[in-house]
Amino acid sequence: MSLPVPNLDDRRFQDLVDDAKRLVQQRCPEWSDHNVHDPGVTLIEAFAWIADQLLYRLNRVPDRNYIKFLELVGVRLFPPNAARTPVTFWLSAPLPDTVSIPTATEVATPRTDVQEPITFSTVEDLAIVSTELSRVASRIGKSPRDHWDVLQMKTGFFCFDSPPKPNNELLIGLTKAAPSNAINLSFECRIEGVGVDPTNPPLVWEAWTGSGWTQCELERDSTGGLNRDGSVLVHVPKGHVTSVINQVNAGWLRGRVTEAVEGQPQYSASPEIISVSAFTIGGTVEAMNAELVRDELLGVSEGVPGQRFQLQRAPVVAGEKSVVLEVGEGDGWQEWVERPNFAASSPNDKHFVLDEVTGEILLGPAVRLPDGTLRTYGAVPAKGQFMRVPEYRSGGGARGNVAPRTLNVLKASIPYVAAVENRRPAAGGVDGEDLDSAKVRGPILLRTRDRAVTAEDFEHICREAAPEIARVRCLTGGNGSDAGVVRVLLVPAVPTDTAKLSFEQLVPSEETLEKVTRRLDESRVIGTRILVEPPLYRGLTIVAKLKARPRSDPRRLQELAIEALSRYFHPTIGGPDGNGWPFGRPVMSGEVFSALQALRGTEIVEEVRLFGADPITGERGKSVERLDVEPHALVFSYDHQVMVEGTA
Repeated sequence: MSLPVPNLDDRRFQDLVDDAKRLVQQRCPEWSDHNVHDPGVTLIEAFAWIADQLLYRLNRVPDRNYIKFLELVGVRLFPPNAARTPVTFWLSAPLPDTVSIPTATEVATPRTDVQEPITFSTVEDLAIVSTELSRVASRIGKSPRDHWDVLQMKTGFFCFDSPPKPNNELLIGLTKAAPSNAINLSFECRIEGVGVDPTNPPLVWEAWTGSGWTQCELERDSTGGLNRDGSVLVHVPKGHVTSVINQVNAGWLRGRVTEAVEGQPQYSASPEIISVSAFTIGGTVEAMNAELVRDELLGVSEGVPGQRFQLQRAPVVAGEKSVVLEVGEGDGWQEWVERPNFAASSPNDKHFVLDEVTGEILLGPAVRLPDGTLRTYGAVPAKGQFMRVPEYRSGGGARGNVAPRTLNVLKASIPYVAAVENRRPAAGGVDGEDLDSAKVRGPILLRTRDRAVTAEDFEHICREAAPEIARVRCLTGGNGSDAGVVRVLLVPAVPTDTAKLSFEQLVPSEETLEKVTRRLDESRVIGTRILVEPPLYRGLTIVAKLKARPRSDPRRLQELAIEALSRYFHPTIGGPDGNGWPFGRPVMSGEVFSALQALRGTEIVEEVRLFGADPITGERGKSVERLDVEPHALVFSYDHQVMVEGTA
């Protein structure tokens, strides 16, 4: 908790009036009428009111001093973090030439009457490469079998063994590698590979990335597992490169038969392929909820220490590169490097400090030493030199955690690009820190000094290292092999405009886990072992029966009930206080009754049943009145079911 702020004078209006009347009795005993109608009492009350206002302003001084003290010890507000999501650009038709999508291409959500569009910009260039089929082969044993000549004659070939076995491969060679591109594979097939489920065939598509085969994301498969005429649309991973297979250099893709999975039918015979064609139809690139600002001129140096310059756009969010300040020297520009402070800067170090929240750039100050000399921390640009920032990104915030397929507006027209969309929800957007949170964080920073000892220290450092994390929970290990182990549980920021989440959204990225682990390893006490991971999620399925009030729409009430349950048991915005369902808190049926009864259209909640569920397999446990949760676990809403009866 924050340090207590002293109250310099706790007297209020009535206290001042009472004190004045007591003094009147001592100093002027002949004044006996102290009622409110007396003119003297009116004057006392008027001056008491003025004194009360002065005391209020006086008691505000410690707050300002407190804030200035936090600034002196290096406590600055955390800037917002920008949400990220892959954005796919779809071409209007296959093209003979490469289509380039430049960095900072902007896409947005549609503008509505009540909400401004949310804009994302790409973080790197994307090349949608023109490629086509160059080779087809299959690998049943160790050596590939070429089918190119057979394919030209359109007599057909069986792509797998008879019957197909796990790891049988259909190899597709492209004329060029197509990293981050969407490739459409068109097949003409005969129905031979019977026995499989056409909506879930035992077939996975992969691409060669130099170090091995990496799975492609499957957009659609209208062939039913290569059993009928149709197309397979795959998103090729970023590392796709050309390689040599069977003495043919090509950008290789493959369809591989997978191992048998319980409940998934297998091939009884190999599919027969008559013809194959391939072309590029789109590409995917990472985008973030921030605007890229280029070549912003800050002004001219006055040649004195401690100068401050203001960026036009604030707040500044972290991008792929650190912000650089350029100072004009001669015929070129000299780069200055950002530092968190000037404590270790010598007079010749070209350093600057950036306040990401306000967008203010600070140059090194000068401090007068006890012997009267002036010590400069950081270099000072010469008078008359121009200064600029080549590029930075501004934006961020929780509103950037948009739902999938909502970024479908291209801000500027690009030739041959017909549509754009985000196939996955955006994640990682976090609002900037407020002043109250900084006041709480200040004493923790003074105590820890970037050293992780207590659980609060670990959580504080995690929030600094990964602002895209919504919640952090630190747990100490037990005895035996767990002694000395600190478990740090991370919950990523997820969309809050809808309470319904997929399980994948609640798992932090490998990049975030590595970043936090690396930062904690620098701050931990020797002998402490750190385990950074997502929390254990316990799936929760609620089956409820409601009775609607007269003139209420049962279907609408059903939607509201499912939304209310998903929001109340949400890992980041749920729980009794709205800050996320507490770690280890059990789920009681009474809370479900209360959440459903609070809905406007609910007449009565007739029945509530709780089921534990596995969010990966979908298996449901037994009905219980109370669902217990481990201390390091959170509940996760999974497929709530609500039945609503209308009122006659």
